[in-house]
Amino acid sequence: MITINAQIGTDSYTTQIQSTNHSIIADEPIEDGGKDLGFSPSDLITSSLAACTVITVRMYANRKNWPIESIHVTVNFERDNEKNISKFERQLTINGTLTEEQRVRLLVIAKQCYIHKVLTNPIEITTHLL
Repeated sequence: MITINAQIGTDSYTTQIQSTNHSIIADEPIEDGGKDLGFSPSDLITSSLAACTVITVRMYANRKNWPIESIHVTVNFERDNEKNISKFERQLTINGTLTEEQRVRLLVIAKQCYIHKVLTNPIEITTHLL
């Protein structure tokens, strides 16, 4: 189980987020009333998908000893509130000497990243007020 703690005081939207070993700040952009001191919540979920994608592809390529110099992903996130649909679009660039078969395999592997699976399967959220 992963546990993350988030805390906000009287400052508008600036939030301290703490894991076991790391801390970050989340905030909202200035145009939304924040101070833009950190990633927005939408940035964070989009970042999770981006990081997980490149890490998963790198791990697989390393296990196969495939000659990859770099992996780059751009993830776009868009929320259609009217239709209640969240859309992620990934653009994956893999630099290295690979066959077309290896490239196709890495595209399949990108879809196997943990966060991709989390976002594309049912999610249950339980909230308790203490």
